[in-house]
Amino acid sequence: MKKTITLEAMDPIEIFGVGNKILEEFCTYFPGLKVVARGNELIVEGKSSQIEEFNIRFGELVERRHRKMNLTVYDVEDIFDGEHSAGKFRLSGDAIIVHGTDGKPIRARNKTQQEMVKAYFDSDLIFAVGPAGTGKTYVAIALAVRALKNREIKRIILTRPAVEAGERLGFLPGDLKDKLDPYLQPLYDALGDMIPSKRLQEFMTDGTIQIAPLAYMRGRTLDRACVILDEAQNTNIGQLKMFLTRMGPNAKFIVTGDASQVDLPNKEDSGLLKGIDLLRDIKGISTIFFSNEDIVRHPLVGKIVKAFDKRRKEQDDK
Repeated sequence: MKKTITLEAMDPIEIFGVGNKILEEFCTYFPGLKVVARGNELIVEGKSSQIEEFNIRFGELVERRHRKMNLTVYDVEDIFDGEHSAGKFRLSGDAIIVHGTDGKPIRARNKTQQEMVKAYFDSDLIFAVGPAGTGKTYVAIALAVRALKNREIKRIILTRPAVEAGERLGFLPGDLKDKLDPYLQPLYDALGDMIPSKRLQEFMTDGTIQIAPLAYMRGRTLDRACVILDEAQNTNIGQLKMFLTRMGPNAKFIVTGDASQVDLPNKEDSGLLKGIDLLRDIKGISTIFFSNEDIVRHPLVGKIVKAFDKRRKEQDDK
């Protein structure tokens, strides 16, 4: 199907932006459509349902221009990701968190993820603990991206301890970033699902989004930020305390981890569960426990986790 959308009594640059920058941002939410701008017309080609959605959203963009002096790419983000208020999230944890770079909505996929979404608005510190594949980190990053797009925060800071998962990486060439990237790649992957690559690079360059090893958090005060500590089972109690005491005013902290996958030389040194137990009675802190039933990866992942858990339990009982 093909549809032509005509701008009436309006300079196209007011909607499309200089160099079509605003239009390009708008089209990232419709990767399945072919969109061509010709003068004051847009020629849109693709599936009828997607064209209809494009037309509705584009009408919202035009209406927004009538109410504002100038449009920016942030107006596009508001249209797609800013319509779900915090109140709605509290009532319905399955509301859309953000739209992915492929245009698909990202929302909580099970009851426990919904609880995590709701907890984000009720608490400034959240612990999300459970097995691999439950989407703990993914949901945390989606919430952070949503908050950034809604300008509720000024920056996102993602961190994790640089602990090798049973392997020895040895000497790695390159600068510090090159050496640390293998540890941080899962965080880059999640961000890449939610923020177009060009925009993500801009955010990384100007410091709006920062990814760093846990050791680099020492001495900082983190304000107006959503700060996520991933793989927290590989921190000791002292490192966890150091991280949590970085919290400044108007900050949100999310700590994720899997207590069954401790990569420290002495597994008893893990401070994740110890920290949760220590802080359990403090108001403003929420703890969400995921189980094997919450795994959202390939169906085999849940069976694999159960098999390993059974083996570990048998060894513990000996």
